[in-house]
Amino acid sequence: MSVIVPAVNEESRVAGAVSSAWAAGAVEVIVVDGGSCDETCRLAVEAGARLISSRPGRALQQNAGARATRGDVLLFLHADCRLPVDAGKQVEEALDDTSVVGGAFCQAIDARGRLFRWLERGNAWRAGRRQVPYGDQGVFVRRNCFEAVGGFPEVPLMDDVMLARKLRRVGRLAVVRGPLQVDARRWRQRGLIRQTLLNWCLLVAWTCGVSPDRLADFYRRHDRK
Repeated sequence: MSVIVPAVNEESRVAGAVSSAWAAGAVEVIVVDGGSCDETCRLAVEAGARLISSRPGRALQQNAGARATRGDVLLFLHADCRLPVDAGKQVEEALDDTSVVGGAFCQAIDARGRLFRWLERGNAWRAGRRQVPYGDQGVFVRRNCFEAVGGFPEVPLMDDVMLARKLRRVGRLAVVRGPLQVDARRWRQRGLIRQTLLNWCLLVAWTCGVSPDRLADFYRRHDRK
């Protein structure tokens, strides 16, 4: 299992993501930096990751990381997420089923409150029943299947949804128990209900034909005001 961590200005979180990947049984951990101006690169290397550089953009960075790996299984981990210690075993068990091409984890969002627990369950339902995991659920995939569908579409938004749609034409996506620890910063910054409604609106707009380039104007990166 090769773990790929895309990052831009994640100095407070990247080392934790890398350390969790090693603890989970990764054979290699690659951090793909998209132009950080803080200590992200230094801290990633100190945590044991191999560092490569890419143009900014999560899809671009993740594809660059995938090309640099050697594992049979690719796991894409956001820098503000942490894998459970038995993540490698969970992934291996899921992929023992030859009909499964990849999948994602159940989440544990780092925040208290009933609404966050409902959000976790809703995200697990979407990934399992609708076969649409989001990137912050720790997407894993067989390398040969990832390459067969052409990797992540290199668009500024909806790349994870588009990859899932391509993969489910090849096989089934599993949801494993995790839990994947997820930083709640996005929901804290923008409000849980507001952020969730925004995500739904963006997905509906994309389904109706609005381009990812246009939709990206409504979704700020974490490192931008």
